[in-house]
Amino acid sequence: MKKLFIITGEYSGDRHASDVVKELKKITSDIEIEAVGGENLKNEGVKLFCDHSKMSAMGFNLKIILTHITLGEKIAKYLKEEFKPDMVLLIDYGGFNLNLSKVLHKYGFKIFYYIPPQIWASRKWRLNTVKKCINKVLTIFPFENKMYEEAGINVEFVGHPLLSQIPPKPDKLTFFKKNELNINSKLISIFPGSRVFEIKNLLKLFLDSARIIKSKCPDIQFTLAQAPSIKDSLINPVLESYKDLNIKIMKQKNYELLALSDALMLASGTVALEAAIYETPMIISYRGPWFLYCIYRLVRCINRVSLPNIILNKDVVPELIQLNANSKAISDNLIKIITDEKYKDEMIESLKNVKQKLTNSSSSAKVAKIINDNI
Repeated sequence: MKKLFIITGEYSGDRHASDVVKELKKITSDIEIEAVGGENLKNEGVKLFCDHSKMSAMGFNLKIILTHITLGEKIAKYLKEEFKPDMVLLIDYGGFNLNLSKVLHKYGFKIFYYIPPQIWASRKWRLNTVKKCINKVLTIFPFENKMYEEAGINVEFVGHPLLSQIPPKPDKLTFFKKNELNINSKLISIFPGSRVFEIKNLLKLFLDSARIIKSKCPDIQFTLAQAPSIKDSLINPVLESYKDLNIKIMKQKNYELLALSDALMLASGTVALEAAIYETPMIISYRGPWFLYCIYRLVRCINRVSLPNIILNKDVVPELIQLNANSKAISDNLIKIITDEKYKDEMIESLKNVKQKLTNSSSSAKVAKIINDNI
């Protein structure tokens, strides 16, 4: 029986991995799978070496770094001395997985990487590690392959997993009625991020922008998408000063808001790609500590930050970053979307091309077949 070991680092990777396992089980029963993962993999019957909650943290905190080093050593030792897999599948979580690949390569393991780190965006020197340690890279964006091919790396485009995971657009009237929204008023939904530092840097800025919009377009209604990782105690005190906006806080309603809003105020991230798949007009705004922003400027390889613009290779969605992330610029751009039908329709037409470029085939099914053919 063949053995596969999967390494994820956070919820999204766990979900993508579980979809691959589900497809793999349709192809073969002659495989034993263990993983570093979460509930999604566990529900697919995969034995967890450890829960990835120990890994899903960000920052330069010494404790986090030491935890990652210790965990990496334990995984490598277990794979070498006990499990001895025929293949290791790394999924996303580039910092941890690329470092671990160096050790696993020395031990002679076959290593495939699904959803590789965004080397095309920053830190291109990581290509050296990929070329040396990874046997095959499975990319999710069509523009990634050229970079890997030019570096002499075995690569295959498998499509983006979001296309098969994202739910269909719900009925607007039903959703608005259930959530006490006015069907006759335009809706702007605010997504201030899923990390604490994002809320601290963006929430007040986004609410100030909403207040300006409301003063100029009184009929506009707002919702705020609260991520599961953000506690009420972080959000509610800020909202106290914005009661005049009557903002509805929505939990576990991201897809509905992304699909049904007239416009979106988004922090940069995967949420912009999800919005593009729903063809919903948006602006992207992001502001962080200047120290981290300066580091980002030094290591970045491209000028655009939002995935829709990167995929289309043109400026479709307004990007308001750092100094440009101010309430006037944000409100001006959103008001243009709401009031200028021609501008809005042109953005929607452009966003339709994003989905086409990501392919409509099942990414997880492709990955499962590749694994089965190569393990």
